[in-house]
Amino acid sequence: MSGKRIFIDTSAWYAIIDKNDRDHAAAVDKVRILDHPLLTSNYILDEILTLLKTRLGPSIAIPFGQKLWNQEVSALVRITDPTPTVLRPLFREPAARNWIFQLITRYLT
Repeated sequence: MSGKRIFIDTSAWYAIIDKNDRDHAAAVDKVRILDHPLLTSNYILDEILTLLKTRLGPSIAIPFGQKLWNQEVSALVRITDPTPTVLRPLFREPAARNWIFQLITRYLT
């Protein structure tokens, strides 16, 4: 297996976890057949825990958060505080206007 990893964002985690999500079955099936390990970031950890806690409650959010933090379900990249400051000029570039700020962060880390 190569050093490649599959980046999982908030919407993908949510679809995997929430059995009532319209994309749940497809997301679970896709994760089962992936041939590379999963990767997520501390920004995504923050987003998914907030989303899970508000929509599904702490009984779902806390155990899943612990699994992410312990890297049991995915490798966790910790993006440091200076990174967003460095990326601000890139975010303003015309070629990046349709990018989400976090996508720029993920691309460069």
